[in-house]
Amino acid sequence: MKIEELLKYTIQRSASDLHLVVDYPPLLRVDGILVQAANFTIEDEYMKQVVDEILSDSQKEFLDVNKEIDLSYEYVDTHDRFRINVFHQKGHLSIAFRLIPSKIRTIEELFIPDVIHSFTKIPQGLVLVTGPTGHGKSTTLAAMVQEINVRDPKHIITVEDPIEYVYPKGKSLVEQREVGEDTHSWDISLRSALREDPDVVLIGEMRDFETIASAITIAETGHLVFATLHTNSAAQTIDRIVDVFPDVQQAQIRIQLADILEGIVSQRLIPTIGGGRRVVTEILIATSAVRNMVREGKTYQLDSVIQTSGDVGMVSLDKSLVALVREGKITIDDAQAHSSHPDELLRLFRGRNV
Repeated sequence: MKIEELLKYTIQRSASDLHLVVDYPPLLRVDGILVQAANFTIEDEYMKQVVDEILSDSQKEFLDVNKEIDLSYEYVDTHDRFRINVFHQKGHLSIAFRLIPSKIRTIEELFIPDVIHSFTKIPQGLVLVTGPTGHGKSTTLAAMVQEINVRDPKHIITVEDPIEYVYPKGKSLVEQREVGEDTHSWDISLRSALREDPDVVLIGEMRDFETIASAITIAETGHLVFATLHTNSAAQTIDRIVDVFPDVQQAQIRIQLADILEGIVSQRLIPTIGGGRRVVTEILIATSAVRNMVREGKTYQLDSVIQTSGDVGMVSLDKSLVALVREGKITIDDAQAHSSHPDELLRLFRGRNV
């Protein structure tokens, strides 16, 4: 099968990923499970043909020097995009494709709690979407940014590696920069963003000290910043950000973070009964109590605040899981498997209120 046929099949199956590895058949990830996509075994020559087709000459040179490369690729027939990582393993080329659908789904279509709408209406601050790799963080961010795009005359700048969702023309001016193509580095592009008159800045991933420090600076200077982080809860997110900085700076960072943080959405994608996956969320809103806990380093208390603050829109992960079990969408076993507190989840499930 030609690579275009495999990409078409990936889209048709609504798979999240396509894996090409020498000595294996092409594999798709469908509803979180790897399944075979075709009845042939991949060889080195096939991988070289794929690389020749999807990489430019400069990208091939980068791959030769660095042994791996991130890029995006558009499937022309449907305009769906793929985020691609080409790398070497055991002396062979391997490729991982992540499907980025052409249509940006709305917050309602993603079944995310309505309180998320409020994060798109604040004038400045930091909003984070967190969770494991492959659990829909980019999709949730895109839904929020697209809501601003269709509603408000704002200037939105995204810095991504690579560009994933492409935003259609709306009321906003949207400029998207890809690291390696439109800018040499995250650090340079984020410093430059402050000179480009943005209202909203999307940072594809806060991956190191430089990007985290830049995100804090941009939010402090009166802009709305959206970003992702690979953490599993709101409390872990705060600790991860603070721990990136040297010990002598951590007290100051807690103060800054307490001032700029607006919310954290921590999410998982859970297999549903009958096929497909649904998002479950933990939502932290930066109330005065939350800001004080962040400032004082009492992040261990955030879980309790989330559990008892449903009246202001906060949602615990366990309550989200229990709600889907009661709706008949997921099994109790899957809910427990994705819960950080399985015993608490069972207690909630047996109780009357979710």
